[in-house]
Amino acid sequence: MGETRPARRPDTQLYNDVFNASPIGIVVENLDGQPLFVNPAFCSMLGFSEDELRSKHCVDFSPAEDAQKDWALFQQLRAGLIDHYQIEKRYFRRDGSLIWGSLSISLLKNHASPLVLAMVEDITEKKRGEEARFRHAAIVESSEDAIGSVTLDGVIASWNPAAQRIFGYTESEAVGKSVTMLVPPERLDEENRILETLKAGCPIQQFDTVRITKAGERINVSISLSPIWDSTGKIVGFSGISRNITERKRAEQRLREYEQAVEGAEDMIGVVDRQYRFLLANRQYLKMRNMTREQVVGSSIPDVLGKEIFEIVIKPKLDECFQGNVVTYEMKVSYPTVGERDLLVSYFPIEDVNGTIGRAACILHDITERKRAEEALHDLNRTLEGQTALLRTREELLRNFVKNVPAGVAMLDCDMRYLQASDRFCADYSIDSSRVLGHSHYELFPDIPDRWKEIHRRALQGETVRADEDRWDREDITLWVRWEIRPWWNSDGSQGGVLLFAEDITHIKQSEETLSKANQRLIQAHEEERARIARELHDDICQRIALLAVRLDVFCHGNPESLDQLKREMAQASEEAQNLGADVQALSHRLHSSKLKHLGLAAAAGGFCREFSHQYGVKIDFQSGDIPNELSEDISICIFRVLQEAVQNAAKHSGTRHFQVSLKNGSNAIELTVHDAGIGFDPELAFRRNGLGLTSMRERMKLVHGELSIESGLQRGTTVRALVPRNR
Repeated sequence: MGETRPARRPDTQLYNDVFNASPIGIVVENLDGQPLFVNPAFCSMLGFSEDELRSKHCVDFSPAEDAQKDWALFQQLRAGLIDHYQIEKRYFRRDGSLIWGSLSISLLKNHASPLVLAMVEDITEKKRGEEARFRHAAIVESSEDAIGSVTLDGVIASWNPAAQRIFGYTESEAVGKSVTMLVPPERLDEENRILETLKAGCPIQQFDTVRITKAGERINVSISLSPIWDSTGKIVGFSGISRNITERKRAEQRLREYEQAVEGAEDMIGVVDRQYRFLLANRQYLKMRNMTREQVVGSSIPDVLGKEIFEIVIKPKLDECFQGNVVTYEMKVSYPTVGERDLLVSYFPIEDVNGTIGRAACILHDITERKRAEEALHDLNRTLEGQTALLRTREELLRNFVKNVPAGVAMLDCDMRYLQASDRFCADYSIDSSRVLGHSHYELFPDIPDRWKEIHRRALQGETVRADEDRWDREDITLWVRWEIRPWWNSDGSQGGVLLFAEDITHIKQSEETLSKANQRLIQAHEEERARIARELHDDICQRIALLAVRLDVFCHGNPESLDQLKREMAQASEEAQNLGADVQALSHRLHSSKLKHLGLAAAAGGFCREFSHQYGVKIDFQSGDIPNELSEDISICIFRVLQEAVQNAAKHSGTRHFQVSLKNGSNAIELTVHDAGIGFDPELAFRRNGLGLTSMRERMKLVHGELSIESGLQRGTTVRALVPRNR
């Protein structure tokens, strides 16, 4: 039989070596929570010496709320209800800072006096990483824009709540599906080009396109996409932000409709600013003046109409309008093609976004025929007053006048039956002139309101009543009418009936409403631009500041493994700060370029091209000639804004990442050229259908008497050329 070997006794030195060499903090406490032994790792973790730690109670290591949770569990351990527990809690370091530790407590029963073994692992970096992820997630979750990511193959990998609100798909319905489920069939080639651009490492900023929701609705979106790199620098996917701009597109379409309505109005319409410059002049205004739009828009009223009539007549009325009053007056104006005309001029104030009155709308309504009719009637009354003709002669003269007057006039007897009506009256109110005579006014117009009948009774009692504008809600249409009703008299002094002057001014009211709505749309466009800037600050700049703060926080409180890692983290934080500063500067320059004011147009244009290239990952070849610094401010601003709009349009729509910008000083003009070799478009179609970008460029050029030309065609690239005379 083999020899029985004695039981091996514990190697006390081995246990001591393990205790002292453990990278995890270890504390042995009695049942009162007083430390008896602490290892070097725990001392290093908190920055205290062994003697200092043994002089503390276990609850002294942590903030009150953490210590309270720990002590409650410790009490259960001491009472024998549990024999171990685990908790995450904070610990004070010697310098007053806090670290996170994962505490595991076990009861050591096999001892003369029961002891407690506590093991603490430093999990500070893990907690900070969790907090950073929570912050990132909170940013994504709270965004009003759809934020998601896709794989290299275009499969959706993440999907935030805003994406569900915008596109209708829940996270479970979207994740794992191809992003092409959001893309209209006719835009699949566009989506493929987007993915190829991203795979090449190029971000895409604010690209306007169309997407389809779960309900099948087509919505306009502006998307910004960026590649996602792993730690080795390899692209592993793409992140994207989509903003629903459907309402903005609809607003732009409504604005175009309002502009068309103003252009098609029968009255002359213009809009002027507080410097008495024309901001708008419709087709009828230009036709009557026999002038081009370039001759009027951007010019001052004295230059267009003459200094004398401006100072004596127009300026006082406009100044009253700029005080917030609607002003209406009559005046005579001589036109080169039709001679002298009588006009009813109406000014009404237009408020800016901030509530101040910055513009005035002007509607000029030709009332020449009405004035001639009134004058003819006045002359007829004077003639009749000097006669002693028979009743029949007097009445026939009035009837003849009414029949041939070039205005809306009707002659009625005391029973409100028609004795005569002018052709204009019959045409305006769509009545057959052959069935007017002898018929009652109320028979022909059964929808006349009771308040007008009361006015008729007053006129039949000898009173003259008039209204400059009155609303008439008919059965199938609403009309606005300017009217006057006055008695006519027999030669014996008795009242023969009433004369009714009625002018349909519905088109004037429609023009006023159109201008008002157009102004509302302009204000809304300003508000949308402010909202866009606010969203850009909130959803981009502020979020990136928050992420930079997280990185700096980890950097300040972290424990880098090596000096090289520390340098890499510092370099990344520095790069992020520089990029953030550049983007803030670019945003500021889009609103107002300080370089434009202090360094001139050439320097500002070159700076914009460099900043845009850096921010959006494109290449812009900028060339500038000898551009004079003494250019007027309005010319410099106009060319700079056209440059911004043209470059941004090219980056969004051309499909290429390389552009040429040229700024030249010609013999009499400054010439700006922006060229790309992209997919091109139909300029005429774009002016009719696109947003305000092309229109705003065109209108800006008109303000400085410049010319804008766009040469483009499908797959033939695009060249935008702006030519502005230096001396105007």
